[in-house]
Amino acid sequence: MRYRNMLLTATAAVMLFGGCAQQTSATEAYIGTEAAKAAAFQDAGVAEADAVLEKTGLDTKNGIAYYEVDFSAGGYAYEYDIDAITGIIIESQSKADQGTTQQTGTVQGEGVTEEQAKAIALEHAGLTSEEVTFIRAKLEWDDGRQKYEIEFYSKDQKEYDYDIDASTGEILSYDYDAEYYNAGGTGTQEITAEKAKEIALSQVAGATVDDIYEFEVDYDDGRLEYEGKIYYEKMEYEFSIDGYSGAIREWKAESIYD
Repeated sequence: MRYRNMLLTATAAVMLFGGCAQQTSATEAYIGTEAAKAAAFQDAGVAEADAVLEKTGLDTKNGIAYYEVDFSAGGYAYEYDIDAITGIIIESQSKADQGTTQQTGTVQGEGVTEEQAKAIALEHAGLTSEEVTFIRAKLEWDDGRQKYEIEFYSKDQKEYDYDIDASTGEILSYDYDAEYYNAGGTGTQEITAEKAKEIALSQVAGATVDDIYEFEVDYDDGRLEYEGKIYYEKMEYEFSIDGYSGAIREWKAESIYD
């Protein structure tokens, strides 16, 4: 009987230490709290020095270990769940921090005005105010920073959309579409895929054919068009080119981090 009790005690000890070893091994594979915080701050576009940390800790859900990182900055409250092993953001949300009043239509501190934001968009598009009709100019918050959403139509029926940083005037993203594109009756000779790539690359100074990572032939209402994406200097450019006239029907550019 005494021998049996000793055997059970030894077995329990092995199981206990074995379980501890497995848990320790799993924990060692985690990215750590500091790395989780850094991932959250980077995604939110917030410097750690500007943030007030509300909560950080390790938790599990449905068998998945993750870090909770909650903080506030710039009048917004942020909540992040970050995979403890891969560092991937599982879930995130932000909302106006209670007790903090956000101004609407006014840039906090020094920044560009709405008219300056319009001028920046027009200069980039190579147009003047007389050549376009503005249909939207709105100041809003996005991930803790203010930006202008500028939208206008040109006389050739292209729709332009710009997101412009309200503090610096930097163009965060832009795109334009030939909303009422008229291919015309004379465009019957197809352009080659190489020519379409050349047209797209001409819009991105310095980019080469090696920077085209996606490219395909498609048909829109029975008409040939080329579609693709260019990745160059941390920017993603998405395009659609008419397969007969070579006209750019759609163009979109944004940071690869957006």
